[in-house]
Amino acid sequence: MEILIKASQFLLSLSLLIVLHELGHFIPAKIFKTRVEKFYLFFDAWGKKLFSFTKGGTEYGIGWLPLGGYVKISGMIDESMDTEQMKQPAQPWEFRSKPAWQRLIIMLGGVIVNFVLGFLIYIMVFAVWGEEQVRPDGVKNGFAVNQIFKEYGFQDGDNILKINGETPDDVLGINKKLFLRDMNSVTVRHQGGSEEKISIPEDIGTIMWESNVMLPFTPRFKAIIDSVTVNNPAEKAGLLKGDQIVAVDGESITYWNEFTNVVDKGNSLNLTILRNGREEEIEITPNEDKIIGVYPKANVEEIVTVVNKEYTFSESIPLGFSKAYWTLKDYITQFKYVFTKKGATSVGGFIAIGNIFPATWSWQTFWGITAFLSIMLGFMNLLPIPALDGGHVVFTLWEMITGRKPSDKFLEYAQVTGFVLLMGLLLLANGNDVYKWVTGTL
Repeated sequence: MEILIKASQFLLSLSLLIVLHELGHFIPAKIFKTRVEKFYLFFDAWGKKLFSFTKGGTEYGIGWLPLGGYVKISGMIDESMDTEQMKQPAQPWEFRSKPAWQRLIIMLGGVIVNFVLGFLIYIMVFAVWGEEQVRPDGVKNGFAVNQIFKEYGFQDGDNILKINGETPDDVLGINKKLFLRDMNSVTVRHQGGSEEKISIPEDIGTIMWESNVMLPFTPRFKAIIDSVTVNNPAEKAGLLKGDQIVAVDGESITYWNEFTNVVDKGNSLNLTILRNGREEEIEITPNEDKIIGVYPKANVEEIVTVVNKEYTFSESIPLGFSKAYWTLKDYITQFKYVFTKKGATSVGGFIAIGNIFPATWSWQTFWGITAFLSIMLGFMNLLPIPALDGGHVVFTLWEMITGRKPSDKFLEYAQVTGFVLLMGLLLLANGNDVYKWVTGTL
């Protein structure tokens, strides 16, 4: 059932984004009296389609292959690769006969719609649902800190008071800001009550990426077991759901991160657990992967205080613009990591994107994710790769600047090259998904 709910949200979001993106091409094409032969949600590969009808000279339909969608514009070299049409004399209703500025608007229409749509959705989300925030004093037990960040002066139990000298509205955004934004300082309150302003290295994002430390700060919670996996040391040792770990090898502990820090060493452990009000001793040895097979009990209400801040519609407009801007900027910033060895194996396909959606239906979450995907789709389509909108834009700008139009034969070769490249990226991304699914790491 959870998979069905995720898949339903993904398909609805994808369909909405595809139709509106293609409308961004379709509407200016019609305005400039350019013939649009097809408008399809999903691809009708090998002529197979689920549904179609023709109106006003355009065939509208739904294809069987859910890898995107397209509009087929007369006189344009696109994914249809209709080279026979291009051999005929140019007609006044064809794309190739239109002035360069009109062709540029037609090609930019899709990504403009994506960016505007993301902005408008964010406005709606702020206006309808407001924003959930965790203030600096809302992390009840402070943060658990990764060992690398302890070297800079952070300590377990710290409360984050300021980021770059400003009090954050939502302190849980610290990890994302460290990775993607320009950070120079974080002010914390240590457990003893003292405050300290800690300087952040300029290359902290790269350090996090190379060290595989993407969550250096996590709210602390009690060391209580929620579930025990089968055929693992914890089950064999007799650990049960509800057990609270209060000591390891005689050393008192309170929080889950204190427990995992000891387990990560891979040594045999003598656990003191609290079960039904009584303390018991259990001997356990992590397996070769330093895993014992338990999951923690982490109720949000016991960890953080969440405040819902409401906004008027007028207040939501600048907030929506800011959210769309930072979403795009953050995505562009992290895009550089795709070109690393680790980044290539981290690229996700349709399964990874589908897993972004929650297992229970939430319109607030659905629209928030859809806005993010819309902005991501707009950016990806602007990449200067032949077969993408960005490739066509580059060729058109070249023509406008130099006065020389690329030949149809060159555009055909470029389209094929771009298509092969995109198929390779598609296979890589979805191949990563399959591998992670098989290995249980997705």
